[in-house]
Amino acid sequence: MASLQDIGVAAGINSLTALIFLMVFAILRLQPVNDRIYFPKWYLKGIRASPISSGSLKKIVNLDPKMYLKFWNWMPAALRMPEPELIDHAGLDSAVYIRIYLLGLKIFVPITVLAFVVLVPVNWTNNTLEELKDVTFSDLDKLSISNVPAGSSRFWVHIGMIYVFSFWTMYKLYKEYKIIATMRLHFLASENRRPDQYTVLVKNVPSDPDESVSEHVDHFFVVNHPDHYLTHQVAYNANHLATLVENKKSLHNWLTYYQNKYERDPSKKPTIKTGFWGLWGQRVDAINYYAAEISKLSEEEDAEREKVMSDPKAIIPAAFVSFKSRWGAAVCAQTQQTSNPTIWLTEWAPEPRDVYWRNLAIPYVELNVRRFLVAVALFFLVFFFMIPITIVQSIANLEGIEKVLPFLKPVIEAKIIKSFIQGFLPGIALKIFLILLPTLLMFMSKIEGFTSLSSLERRSASKYHKFILVNVFLGSIVAGTALQQIHEFLNQSPAEIPKIVGVSIPMKATFFISYIMVDGWAGIAGEILRLVPFVMFHIKNTFLVKTEKDREEAMDPGSLTFAISEPRIQLYFLLGLVYAPVSPILLPFIVVFFAFAYVVFRHQVINVYDQKYESGASFWPDVHVRIMIGLVISQLLLLGLLSTKEAGETTPFLIALPLLTIWFHLFCKGRFESAFVKFPLQDAMIKDTLEKAREPDLNLKAFLEDAYIHPIFKGGEFEKPILDEESHPMVATKRNSRMGSKRVSSEGSTKLLSG
Repeated sequence: MASLQDIGVAAGINSLTALIFLMVFAILRLQPVNDRIYFPKWYLKGIRASPISSGSLKKIVNLDPKMYLKFWNWMPAALRMPEPELIDHAGLDSAVYIRIYLLGLKIFVPITVLAFVVLVPVNWTNNTLEELKDVTFSDLDKLSISNVPAGSSRFWVHIGMIYVFSFWTMYKLYKEYKIIATMRLHFLASENRRPDQYTVLVKNVPSDPDESVSEHVDHFFVVNHPDHYLTHQVAYNANHLATLVENKKSLHNWLTYYQNKYERDPSKKPTIKTGFWGLWGQRVDAINYYAAEISKLSEEEDAEREKVMSDPKAIIPAAFVSFKSRWGAAVCAQTQQTSNPTIWLTEWAPEPRDVYWRNLAIPYVELNVRRFLVAVALFFLVFFFMIPITIVQSIANLEGIEKVLPFLKPVIEAKIIKSFIQGFLPGIALKIFLILLPTLLMFMSKIEGFTSLSSLERRSASKYHKFILVNVFLGSIVAGTALQQIHEFLNQSPAEIPKIVGVSIPMKATFFISYIMVDGWAGIAGEILRLVPFVMFHIKNTFLVKTEKDREEAMDPGSLTFAISEPRIQLYFLLGLVYAPVSPILLPFIVVFFAFAYVVFRHQVINVYDQKYESGASFWPDVHVRIMIGLVISQLLLLGLLSTKEAGETTPFLIALPLLTIWFHLFCKGRFESAFVKFPLQDAMIKDTLEKAREPDLNLKAFLEDAYIHPIFKGGEFEKPILDEESHPMVATKRNSRMGSKRVSSEGSTKLLSG
């Protein structure tokens, strides 16, 4: 159990680490040679020009001493940009993501002040822990509810405070939900014209023996949306072609590398081995080898491209259908198209950047099977992953190390080493153990078949949140004697679980403090340093860059990793809400995290990140519900804890609080969530009317017809199917009627299609 000294040592190590990261960043960002690493956003916008135009030392190293005296000015600069300007600059997704950190400050700063003014004196002015025999505790435990004697009337204070904390949290959540819903509607209403405003994604198009997919889609929407349908683009299964293009790009990079190497030293031609990873095989000329491989792959790519364009089987039963107005698209996206709810499925199309093209080719029936299998796999991953995490946590402490490596006991019993192990090692061990998990969860989300990057990230974030909740939070609390603890935990009745976890919560405060400092202090400082993009840019700049365009491609601005960072934020909300009435000493560490992360990510959004897509903050309902889950968990665990403290008279007053919290969530869901899943027809009509008044001659078809072409076809020759368009009451079709006619009436077409 970590003492106050151990926490002090850990705080010193992590604070020093964060400070070093920040100082290194502040110096590196001033060097012209690193300009594209720390300011890529401005290069992408065309506002910033490369300072590297010659070999002059001034173009590589900043020699102005005045700049180094102001190396901390990035912090106030990050806070200076107003939010409306930030939305215009980086998009609503980025602005709302930053508001999550601001919400953490709005919730926890008042809670921290109130907890230290009220709860800390109530807990500290008892001698319960000192009177207990054979109980190991530290000064930090005296500040927790563990120091209050069983049956004490002081528990009324804790019950009163959790009511205050809960109502304050719900109040701030309601205000934030209302603000962000308004921001989203305003953003959608004021946003520039985008293809997704007029387009729906149609899936599970039924097969027709007389018409191709493209003709069938055109026929259906001409009949059923005659006044609003404009054009469409069928979707192709170009996954293999996309793989060939990626492989060719990789080969080009290697060819450029060896060409540059040869130009630097023409006396020696570079060679490689043709075996696996160049470890064995025949040694050949590298330049000739990669040139030949690229030529071979180009032929394969051309053949595959021709196959995709000419083979009807390459067209999948899905299409992007565009309309003449936003109103028409909204009606189609938000209604059922036929009496059969399993065909002609429509939903709002993601913006073109947001489409995850590989999953469009997955058959509709297969999607349900995939999602079931992934749900089963996630269940086993979440619960069985607790075993190695528990083992790691049981070993990564003083007692665990002495048990596994007894010969190290004289060394680790030294005062400074002991403080380091107990205050720092458990947090860093857990952090390292979770590094590869987000990649695995994203892979599972891709298997589920979602068709947009934003939905993939939200689904992956949902999985990660479940994992953190069960393994990092509950798993770390029950981790004590490895598998024995898990066995006891899983064999208890559900009613006993809050009691077991509640008793363990105060004892784990120091572990979570250690984790917060490792992940939330040093980890956030490491985010701004951008060590991996720094190394990769300079490697590419040295070996692969020939032109200014190559240098631009070597630049990696990155983006907000919502699937990873948002569940991590939710852990801090959960810890703050759980420990506020139980062990308030943890709260200042959480406040420091939210404040520090707010400044860092605001800087990154302004200067670095280039978002892959814009969803209009559609992720906010997920953020809201996860904070509500944390709030309910905090209430149930306090209820379980008090039930073990002989506080039978006080605990009934807590039963109503989770019910009120759930009611509040349902109220917010009904009040605001529709703004994040639907587009009001009134707003669509207003925007359409204004557009017609301002641009009466707008050629909307030209704007939309190529918007949803697969990226693999852009820049090359792509021929859309030519469809016979007639402004005629009779709709063109190739389907044979019962009378053998090649044309059927609009009414007849509708009957055939619905059948």
